[in-house]
Amino acid sequence: MAESRAAVLWQNTAMPKHAFSAAGLRRALVIKLRHHGDVLLAAPVISTLKRHAPQCEVDALVYADTAPMLEGHPALSHLHLIDRNWKRQGLGRQSAAELRLISSLRARHYDLIVHLSVHTRGAWLVRLLRPRWSVAPKFRPGFWAKSFTHLYPAQSHPDRHTVDTNLDSLRALGIEPAPEDMRVFMVPGAAAEAKVDALLAEHHLSPGGFVHIHPASRWAFKCWPADRVAALCDALAAKGLPIVLTSAPDANEQALIAAVQASRGKIAVPSAPTIDFSGQLSLKELAALTARARLFVGVDSAPMHIAAAMGTPTIGIFGPSGDREWGPWGAGNRVVASLTHACRPCGRAGCDDSKVSECLTTLPVAQVLAACEELLR
Repeated sequence: MAESRAAVLWQNTAMPKHAFSAAGLRRALVIKLRHHGDVLLAAPVISTLKRHAPQCEVDALVYADTAPMLEGHPALSHLHLIDRNWKRQGLGRQSAAELRLISSLRARHYDLIVHLSVHTRGAWLVRLLRPRWSVAPKFRPGFWAKSFTHLYPAQSHPDRHTVDTNLDSLRALGIEPAPEDMRVFMVPGAAAEAKVDALLAEHHLSPGGFVHIHPASRWAFKCWPADRVAALCDALAAKGLPIVLTSAPDANEQALIAAVQASRGKIAVPSAPTIDFSGQLSLKELAALTARARLFVGVDSAPMHIAAAMGTPTIGIFGPSGDREWGPWGAGNRVVASLTHACRPCGRAGCDDSKVSECLTTLPVAQVLAACEELLR
């Protein structure tokens, strides 16, 4: 069958291959159009590029709601944003916003585009912006593969962490990250730091003197049951450790915090106070808060990645998701997961996609508490 006119056009516009040279970089664009935690875990790509090409201005393109994960990064020159709400504003406004984005990207004249997902927009942007070099995960032959000068395995091994897999994009160009490049960090900013310091003073909490627990996720199948979170809070508070609870403003997440609070009080001994900040903090403020905690406990979620990035000892409670790919990055952190469910990590939205994960509903409080006690020591 004859190729379509569009297919011929795609082949004719496939990117030419050139030997990569970091010394020749003037501007580079890193694209990560995913969720908050995914964007934060892409930060080492920016750091590595800047270290290997200090003369290069490194920009990033992310969704607007995930911008706080990279804002203030010292190696980042400019942050381009895509608002997920554009599509709800009508075709005219969406088209105008997209054209403004393309115009601002073209004005930067990128030599390199690093695309860190299989989002189709990345392939189109490479064809529109025509950088000298471009790299993306191996996805499918044809249009996708012909869009980029370099490709790397989307996930070479399930036991490798996402941070390391992201850096494969630069390895495909001949750039080998150094250990110092692989650190994930987030910059809260002065305003967030000041607000959190004021909140801690108001509640008579000192830095390093409380445990931060964030039990919620937008995905209910990743959450530990409220009564078990409550039992953990009781056990830690009974040791004299104040507890700070947080969640996003989402109604379901705040309902989980309310259920935790309603289940408290099972240990009838004097205990340290619990402060509820659920729904009250921005992502930057959450980072500033968790940086001041003695310990963070949470499920597989962006706040868990933020805590690890801030250098706080972190315990990640994992159910069906893969902890080797998505666990808290950094030495000294811990993953707690079921020891009796050989089926995990299954990667499903709960058992048989039921939104309820038995590997979490049966996870013992004692197992999580033991991990807390280990890190607290």
